Amino acid sequence: MKKDAILICTGCGKEFPLNRIHPRCARCNEPLEVAYGRLAQVEIPARGTMLERYRDFLPFSAPRPEISLGEGNTPLLKAGALAEELGMRSLFFKNETQNPTWSFKDRGTVTGLMHAVSLGITKIGTVSTGNMAVSVAAYGARAGLETYVLVSQGIAEEKIAPIAIHAPRLLTVDGDYGELYFRSLEVGQRRGIYFINSDVPFRVEGSKTIAFEICEQLGFQAPAYVVVPTSSGGNFRGIQKGFEELRRVGAIDRLPRMVAAQAAGCAPIAAAFGRGSLTVERVGEPRTIAHAIENPFPPSGNQVLRKLRAHGGLAVTVTDEEIIAAQGFMAGTGIFGQPEGAVPLAAVKKLRAENVLKPGDSVVCIVSGAGLKYTAALRLHRFEVRPVTMERLEEALVG
Repeated sequence: MKKDAILICTGCGKEFPLNRIHPRCARCNEPLEVAYGRLAQVEIPARGTMLERYRDFLPFSAPRPEISLGEGNTPLLKAGALAEELGMRSLFFKNETQNPTWSFKDRGTVTGLMHAVSLGITKIGTVSTGNMAVSVAAYGARAGLETYVLVSQGIAEEKIAPIAIHAPRLLTVDGDYGELYFRSLEVGQRRGIYFINSDVPFRVEGSKTIAFEICEQLGFQAPAYVVVPTSSGGNFRGIQKGFEELRRVGAIDRLPRMVAAQAAGCAPIAAAFGRGSLTVERVGEPRTIAHAIENPFPPSGNQVLRKLRAHGGLAVTVTDEEIIAAQGFMAGTGIFGQPEGAVPLAAVKKLRAENVLKPGDSVVCIVSGAGLKYTAALRLHRFEVRPVTMERLEEALVG
């Protein structure tokens, strides 16, 4: 671990050593994050793994390639025709479906795992609705660690097998999903299990590499807006942190406006933002097709709100109908994202219709995970499939 880095509370500023496992402040219970004494401007290597290329921006003395699955280095794709349809000059999709387990979670899992391994920990775990569960199970198997995965009892059946195939200790837990996050940390402390949950400090460090790649892919010109599907708030925090660190070393001269996009059926951050509060309140009965962002009490919600206020960001909600429509529009560009991965595009369409986004704005949508991870959503689409006999094949092709 690097000597000039510490953990600092995002709420009260209390400092902790890097070898601390518990991700919350002992004084105010807000989330911790890694802070660096200095960040020298460096030449980022053109080749190598994510861990190798960004090692100077990460808190580890050296990368551990043996626990990597080749995460990161995902494409930034321009949506030309769709941008024209929306009356925009530049619309991009950061396609995180190209990570090893098909979601952005792999970035934070590998950095969280590096922290665990550096401390000699042999048991890891996570609380998840799907994406992070698969990621931690896969990376835990890769590293040969005893792995525990806790999912909600109501998780979609098709999400179970992709987790179980990696042979973790998989438990479906009956109870409030928001409370399960905090309960897992308590049990983990007693049982020596490092829960690499959604917004732990070293997972956030992995998420910030999304910002690094976006800036590189745009020639170190920060976009005007970055739209992030937001649940616990960890990925949002990481991407924001990445842009802040790039500006700190002079690689970019301004920050993009960050947009926290949430499903209307579970939007505690957007609701707090709308009422001018810096504190999230629990959602009583969350319900949305975008299950991966259905966190009723986001553990980093307050920090997301602080960042939105500090940097002029936005929070927006979209309906399930808008999400499904956006999933179809995005598929028309060749990218099949899961419903939560389509939430940013739905938000862009809404903000463009309200003239919040201007024609000349450059906008990046974070496509968080692959559509094949939740195929049940396909039942909500209307597809045209025409049966034809062999004898009438040519007629059907030209008709």
